[in-house]
Amino acid sequence: MSQHDSPPTTTAPTKERVAYLDNARYWVMLLVVIGHSLTQFTQMDSARGVYTWIYAFHMPFFVLISGYTARHYMGDARQTRRIVSTLVVPYLIVEISMQMIMRYYTDKPDPYMFLSPQWLAWFMAALFVWRLTTPIWRALKYPIATSIAISLLVGLIEVPNVLALPKILGFLPFYVVGLYMSRERFERLADPRIRIASALVLTGAFLYCYRYSSSWTLDWVLWKQRYDEEPLLASPLEGMLQRGELLLVGFVLTFAALSLIPRRRSWTTSLGERTFYCYLLHGYLILILRHQFEVFDRLQPYGAEAALVTIIVAVVVANLLMTKPFSVVFRPIFEPRLTWLFRSETRVTKPVGNDVEKG
Repeated sequence: MSQHDSPPTTTAPTKERVAYLDNARYWVMLLVVIGHSLTQFTQMDSARGVYTWIYAFHMPFFVLISGYTARHYMGDARQTRRIVSTLVVPYLIVEISMQMIMRYYTDKPDPYMFLSPQWLAWFMAALFVWRLTTPIWRALKYPIATSIAISLLVGLIEVPNVLALPKILGFLPFYVVGLYMSRERFERLADPRIRIASALVLTGAFLYCYRYSSSWTLDWVLWKQRYDEEPLLASPLEGMLQRGELLLVGFVLTFAALSLIPRRRSWTTSLGERTFYCYLLHGYLILILRHQFEVFDRLQPYGAEAALVTIIVAVVVANLLMTKPFSVVFRPIFEPRLTWLFRSETRVTKPVGNDVEKG
């Protein structure tokens, strides 16, 4: 992919959702819920390998798709309203409520830091920042190289966690590459030879993680610490090399996964249209199960069986949260129209299209 390519643009509104993208959202959301559920078991080798494999590419996958669906962003009035109603408002609701929940369960008088996302809300903050900076990445001569340099260098300096800036800058290359993707490039990934190679790559990566992850420092895949900070404790060169390896692995596994995503509409397509609610709601369930009922602590003594049961339950719960009843109930909460807040439209502007943050 040449960095001199211009991001694809269209002049006609996108009226229909793309089945391929909704299928992709469905499968990556399963990985998100499974990964978050296994966080409690990463001390067990049986769960650690699965967790590491998921975290090697599930957010790069999600971020790249986010960049692709944001490629038409120009900052007009309609797009601005959508950012507020689908990113800013949900961010505030989730971050405030989760910090209140954690304060209640931990009984710690820590100050509220609503602009310093601690968990799920970081991705909405990231989408907000990436979306606003999209015109910059469209204008730069070498956007991909610039984003990679930023990702590698950000680990050398202290960056405050305001709106999750360390992670935003770390994952930036995946977003920028997504901006420069096109439908034709996605279609090329469907070549049978590429799909066979992709299946082998993903399988090999899984087996490698399962075999060797017990000795790895998992904080690398969280993309938020400085290189010289505990527990990374790496020199500048070691840190940049490790981050570069993570970027390479993230891109390879992301494109491998994208090549295996079904193109046709199926039962996963309709569920993939509603992953936004699954993403937000599953975090509350995990917090309640962990702190109110101590489910994960009770399961740990059972080892691999506990991890397997957790994966199965996570898949079932994720599918339930992507069903229509949950979108009907929670849409007014997480996606308010806010017509009272904005001026009425005086002219029709080009819509954003299918937003990945809703998938």
